[in-house]
Amino acid sequence: MAQLETEYELEHGGHSAMESDLVEEASRWQHFKELVRTSWMLKIGLLLVFAAIFLTIFGPMIAPHPLEDATPDVLQAPSGEHWFGTDGSGFDVFSRVIAAPRIDVLIALAATALSLVLGSLIGLIVSFFKGWMGELTMRFVDVVQAFPLFVLAIIFVVGRGRSTFNIIVVIALLNIPIYLRLIRAEVFSLRERVFVESARAGGDSGLSIALRHVMPNAMSPGFAQMSITMGYSIIVAAGLSFIGAGIQPPKAEWGAMIAAGANGIQIGQWWPSLFPGIAMSLTVFGFAVVGEALQAVFLRQRV
Repeated sequence: MAQLETEYELEHGGHSAMESDLVEEASRWQHFKELVRTSWMLKIGLLLVFAAIFLTIFGPMIAPHPLEDATPDVLQAPSGEHWFGTDGSGFDVFSRVIAAPRIDVLIALAATALSLVLGSLIGLIVSFFKGWMGELTMRFVDVVQAFPLFVLAIIFVVGRGRSTFNIIVVIALLNIPIYLRLIRAEVFSLRERVFVESARAGGDSGLSIALRHVMPNAMSPGFAQMSITMGYSIIVAAGLSFIGAGIQPPKAEWGAMIAAGANGIQIGQWWPSLFPGIAMSLTVFGFAVVGEALQAVFLRQRV
């Protein structure tokens, strides 16, 4: 009889935890909608993010001038024909600015998704399954994060090659520790919850509990972090291109465009660098604002 009562309590507690999670998710969504309604800064951030996504999909298609066809009008100032002027190779700056998200945003998205998946899996393993391997992993992460991360990115890309794939991999590696720590902290708070105990009582294996019960509930902070990581990844990708270790001309990429026009600023030819710099800054700002709002929603639920 006592055993039956215990099983009932575990089952009842598991359902209550599930219902509590659903209520919490609904509360988060309501809080985010309230932030959107009341915060003009968040409205601007969302608009910038949607614009970046739109240009990532359609930017090269709506560019008014061919992206890799130079014109004789080298370094022409902004005009009715060339809204943002032309650069030192005769390319239309406006066309390349609105086409650049196809490279920068996609690199950032791929790197962020890869770092989320790998960081979450490693974080789950080192926190749910206790042992010396987890401690060794965390000490290794501490050592890696002690080095200048951008310098590590340069060394990796130059050593492995300046391909888009290598840029995605190195940015993902830089971001893995962020998600590892986030998921690790979340799993620590979840592994003793009632629904986990219910799964153990039901005979589920440790791996099954970790993947089916703990991981889905631990992913919310990681998803909230993605927007901020997107902005950081865009900066790293552009930074690598700026110093010549990333995407190379004539491909339309913000960092490479800024680098190509940087020398002309001193003699008054400001437009080849200014407009891609503004576009990149606005995009990063938009992702950062949205990311901070998402984090505020999740942190609020944990107060």
